Amino acid sequence: MKKTILSIAACVVTIAASAQIFTIESTQKIPTPQGTEWKVAGFSPVGDYILITDDANSGLVRMDLATKATQVISQAPGAGWAVQISKDGQNIVYREMTIGEDKLVRHDIFRQNMATNKREAQATAQRDMTNLVDKVANQTIAINEDLHLVLTRNGKTIIITPNGDEEAYNWASISPDGKKILYYVSAKGCYVCDMNGQNVQFVARHCRAPQWYDNNTIVGMADEDDGTFMTASAIVAYTLDGKSQVLVNKENMAIYPYAAKGQIAFSNAGGEVFLMNVK
Repeated sequence: MKKTILSIAACVVTIAASAQIFTIESTQKIPTPQGTEWKVAGFSPVGDYILITDDANSGLVRMDLATKATQVISQAPGAGWAVQISKDGQNIVYREMTIGEDKLVRHDIFRQNMATNKREAQATAQRDMTNLVDKVANQTIAINEDLHLVLTRNGKTIIITPNGDEEAYNWASISPDGKKILYYVSAKGCYVCDMNGQNVQFVARHCRAPQWYDNNTIVGMADEDDGTFMTASAIVAYTLDGKSQVLVNKENMAIYPYAAKGQIAFSNAGGEVFLMNVK
């Protein structure tokens, strides 16, 4: 445990001296419930809490960053995958996955208020995610079963394929200003397009699980494998005007970053969660 923390701390000192995008002020390990290897599943835009899930996206836990108190939101399979958080952090939308007697996967969609803990069902037994409308914003982006982008704007849902119908899309999100879509194309890299699926811009080849930091900056992970297991993974940052920076070196096996208000949360392959303060 101490070796991991010291390694990350050393990495911060080295990179901060030559920072191109961020100045890294500190990185600390966040205490998490024992008995599970955790990863970050979301970060409130307000910066007051993160969501964590297990390595298989089962269960969803809210962690208050001020008090470190935790709240179990769901224990269901799939609850930690593609969670939506409202801009004010007050509401989240998540799924609970079930497998029926017909062996088909279905999703129940819930919206939960973080202040009152009131949970409302948005949809039940969904097979076609194209029909899913996340009611935390006027426009949302999701991935359907064909691995295409599903954009919902003001109640209308369309499928967009900025890089072509034959590509497999993943990790899609809308920029904070609501003007751009960030996504990853399998085996090709990270891209940004406008809300009509036009003006496609290549961001980086090695930037999986990309997330918006702000309207011009993206954080993600640059992982490597041997064909079976992950062997290295760094946390990286890119700007739309071409700058790049390694925030955590690949030897630390750092994965799945999320960002909000001068902070970047991420985990490592050992299931530990960290919070980086940047400016």
